[in-house]
Order: sequence, then structure tokens, then C-alpha cells
Amino acid sequence: MATKKKNPSAVALGGLGGKARAKSLSGVERSEISSKAAKVRAEKLTPARRSEIAKRAVAAREAKKKGGT
Repeated sequence: MATKKKNPSAVALGGLGGKARAKSLSGVERSEISSKAAKVRAEKLTPARRSEIAKRAVAAREAKKKGGT
């Protein structure tokens, strides 16, 4: 299947719309929108993938406590 090339001008204009919308929203509104999006993304994860992500987060926190990167 051939992939369609996106029009670079349309892509640039689309990015501006999101930035303009974000500017018009309050911090609380942006937070609500981002929380809702995070919940939707989390629901799509399999339990195995969710567990893998949690283990990586714990390892990163432990490394940070020890002064590692």
C-alpha cells in the first residue's frame, strides 16, 4: 500500500492551531484535557506492558536516589 505524502504547509498550519488553542485555555482546562488523554492511553495498554513501564519507573527512581542517571 502506498503511503500518502502530507502537504508540509498543511502540517505547519495544523501545528499552529494546537498552540493557539492551548494559549486560549486556562491551566486547569489544559490539565483536565491532558489527564483525560493520559487515561485513554493507559486503558489501551496491556497488563504486561503496564507492568513493564512501572518496573522501569521504579528502577529510574531508585537510580536517581543513588545519584545515578
